[in-house]
Amino acid sequence: MADLETFRAEAGAWLNANCPPEMRVPFDGEDAITWGGRNWVFRSEAEKVWLERMAAKGWTVPEWPREYGGASLSRDEAKVLREEMGKRKCRSPVESFGIWMLGPALLKYGSHEQKLEHLPKIARGEIRWCQGYSEPGAGSDLASLQTKAEDKGDHYLVNGQKIWTSYADKADWIFCLVRTNKDAPKHEGISFLLFDMASAGVTTAPITLISGASPFCQTFFSDVKVPKGNLVGQLDKGWDIAKYLLTHERDMIGGGSGGMFASRPLGQIAAQYAGQDGGVLEDGMLRAKIAQLELDAWAFSLAVDRGRDLAKAGQGLGAYSSVLKYYGAEVNKRALELVMDSMGSDALEWEGKRSKEGKTARDWLRTKANSIEGGTNEVQLNIIAKRILALPGA
Repeated sequence: MADLETFRAEAGAWLNANCPPEMRVPFDGEDAITWGGRNWVFRSEAEKVWLERMAAKGWTVPEWPREYGGASLSRDEAKVLREEMGKRKCRSPVESFGIWMLGPALLKYGSHEQKLEHLPKIARGEIRWCQGYSEPGAGSDLASLQTKAEDKGDHYLVNGQKIWTSYADKADWIFCLVRTNKDAPKHEGISFLLFDMASAGVTTAPITLISGASPFCQTFFSDVKVPKGNLVGQLDKGWDIAKYLLTHERDMIGGGSGGMFASRPLGQIAAQYAGQDGGVLEDGMLRAKIAQLELDAWAFSLAVDRGRDLAKAGQGLGAYSSVLKYYGAEVNKRALELVMDSMGSDALEWEGKRSKEGKTARDWLRTKANSIEGGTNEVQLNIIAKRILALPGA
């Protein structure tokens, strides 16, 4: 405990000295996030400096080994770092699927050479990754995927299509599930490949959602050459990696949902639009709904902490990630519905400077995808029923 308190003091002092004031204000939506990548354009010098300083410290991925771009912090130290950043309202210096999903998979399944090649670039925000999983005929039933990779001696030749590929049009590289053995049972004969999105034969097409915008794309592969050295793990054993990565994806979707629904507390938003009576919201029903949501969000944050404790104990998340994904998605959806309720007709504004081009309405519509992406709520409930509750017939 004494060592942790020493680390807390040192981390706090470093953050005070190194986090620019501009990076101590809340995120105002997804557009304010630093995603990094080859083509990333920093919005300010402060944003660039903050990423460079945190990356040099190893604190963009604090628990990763130092040789791969991290700081080799313990989970307790990493938690203290998050707490100290939270106290100072320090923004995350970089967010990416490389950090959330691919990184943990490479740490477990990748070769030493693959880790050295890819992990430091992820830690420094130099390469932006996307995920090639779902296909038009293989969504919840992911193992039915048909994108194939043929062995051509010194390389694989990839042909097929992926869908709902988030940020494929902005990503530099993709981690992709491909079928390498068409005669094997569908959960077998799948391999896990990495390749550059600038490779000849890769094209993308955006998919527009009801919000009027979307991070999603269709991604097409036509005779894409992938070096043999980009195979992660064993040939035809990619399903094991896919399942492991999905636990991190669901943890990411759920864990991020509970606390990112608004740039201000819901009570403040409601007070501004719905009116007050003696410092208390006039609408008693709305007041009760906000209080219940705040309690549920707090309970969810404790569930996330429990997940980290399970991982710390070496138990892994497994099916527990489905709990986080399901509940986090529901909390986020409810939160945006309450924002809409609080703002009344103003929340319906779709265009114009005052509403930031209808940001509230578009964010609310976007949350409808939370219960679909990363595995539908129905799939998550089936997993919970079968693997955690052991319900009969599940």
